[in-house]
Amino acid sequence: MTTPSRGLVLRSLSILLASLIAGVSDVSASAHAEERIFDELRFGASSSTQGGGEREDGVFPEVTGFFDPFGADSATDWKQKLSRPRIHFGTSIGTGGEASQVFTGLSWTANINDTLFAEAGFGGLIHTGDLDDDGNGPALGCRLLFHEYIGLGYRFDTHWNVTAQVAHSSHADLCDGPNHGMTRAGVQIGYKF
Repeated sequence: MTTPSRGLVLRSLSILLASLIAGVSDVSASAHAEERIFDELRFGASSSTQGGGEREDGVFPEVTGFFDPFGADSATDWKQKLSRPRIHFGTSIGTGGEASQVFTGLSWTANINDTLFAEAGFGGLIHTGDLDDDGNGPALGCRLLFHEYIGLGYRFDTHWNVTAQVAHSSHADLCDGPNHGMTRAGVQIGYKF
């Protein structure tokens, strides 16, 4: 993708993300405290785990917002937890000319004990990466990809946590072109409202 096109896509994605966060904040402010929609905000960074020509250089700053419209926090058993996922929406910013992403999907959290938790998510993303193989980073084949992640987290208290996660994105051979995918691992600090 050319630099002007990439810049336009990044600006558009940033405006979209800011608009959605502002809209959710307005909804949250007008909702009752026990009916809040905005649930958690995480900030962190990741890096590519791929090798060779498919590796992405640099660090990828990340922001992820979680929303709980289905009442995941009030679920008491595994069946309720499974049927009440949280919604996540976020971005991973490419540095050094690598792919930026805007992603969304559903997330499930399983408490291991009072402080440890495991998390998994599935959804989709749009990215600014290379579609064809140019020998520099992954060739992704199409703009829209599936996005899944797993993570392990630690709660410091009822508000603060840290999560280590691995995220993978690819098109699962559902569109033409190469499918190297992107795999990134990182750490995020979270604040639960």
